[in-house]
Amino acid sequence: MKIINNILPLLIFLFSLQGCAQNDPSQSITVERFKEKVNNSDSVMVILDVRTDEELTGPLLKIDGAVHIPVQELERRVDELEKYKDKELVVVCRTQNRSSRAAEFLRGKGYNAKYVNGGMQEYYKK
Repeated sequence: MKIINNILPLLIFLFSLQGCAQNDPSQSITVERFKEKVNNSDSVMVILDVRTDEELTGPLLKIDGAVHIPVQELERRVDELEKYKDKELVVVCRTQNRSSRAAEFLRGKGYNAKYVNGGMQEYYKK
């Protein structure tokens, strides 16, 4: 188990290197657009928060209704998201570093996943 916890961040990082070379705007969502969707009761997006448990208790609180799977656990818990495969999955973290890697990982698994530009820091700033 310890080996998996040590290897997963490395694998996610390596996958992210490919994404850094090409910053495709269709793979992300602005904070403004994200807020519109959060406040729209007709929105069918699912929010995935990939921050650690400790990060959810600070000033950047979890959004009500968001699914919480820390990025370190995402690979082994990805099956929990299967029921959302036909929905838009918007991934958030504190700054967007982990969420961009997680969204890329999820897209590789067939999910319609995007990350929030600027993460929860920008969400609570504006």
